[in-house]
Amino acid sequence: MIIATWNVNSVRQRLEHLLAYLKDVEPDVLCLQELKCMDDAFPRLEIESLGYNCAVHGQKTFNGVAILSKRPVETVTGLPGDECDAQARYIEACVPHGDGIVRVASIYLPNGNPVGTEKYPYKLAWMDRLIAHARDLLKLEEPLVLAGDYNVIPSPRDCYDPGAWASDALFLPQTRERFRTLLNLGFTDALRAVTDEPNLYTFWDYQAGAWQKNLGIRIDHLLLSPQAADRLQGVTIDKDMRAREKPSDHVPIRVALA
Repeated sequence: MIIATWNVNSVRQRLEHLLAYLKDVEPDVLCLQELKCMDDAFPRLEIESLGYNCAVHGQKTFNGVAILSKRPVETVTGLPGDECDAQARYIEACVPHGDGIVRVASIYLPNGNPVGTEKYPYKLAWMDRLIAHARDLLKLEEPLVLAGDYNVIPSPRDCYDPGAWASDALFLPQTRERFRTLLNLGFTDALRAVTDEPNLYTFWDYQAGAWQKNLGIRIDHLLLSPQAADRLQGVTIDKDMRAREKPSDHVPIRVALA
């Protein structure tokens, strides 16, 4: 079973790349972030024509998450813990697999910048809500994959220049501490379960030749529950997607589960 995640940075602008990826890789599940469109503007027909079911939680102009699955899914939208939060950043689905299910979440965690504004406390509060919900999900003892754009650089080896990110919301100690708290609930960072290699990135800024110079960061993650980690066979970063014409600034990353 292949489960991938990709911040497409506007699904309509990146539709050609998205359809090509679905045809070439054929993931069983693809989690999308930053759709930047409402549900009714999502390119459902084009994606369904390739044999995928679409679960969408959209938002006009900003945010938006989706789960594309070869099999019909049962979904839950919105992260529990704050009924006043209107930002479309979380969708969760139960995907049939074998005799059971794999539970998958598509996550678009807040960026948090500028740090001196209300955006950073919102990021930390959102992470606290995610930790609380993840703790409850682990009690189900199911294969669970929390996939998405976390806007978290976990460690210095996950960015080209730690000093350049020292005061950024993606790399502040409070951010990384909460990410570790999430992992310490019992999750496995899929990529780091298979390699300790540095300079493995999932995001390159559009500015200053970041892609050409490989000035990247790793902020897109797949976290696996113990039941999912036991099935882990491999992890792939589809780096070539960043070299295409008018690409997203993120690339897909995927896991293969037995």
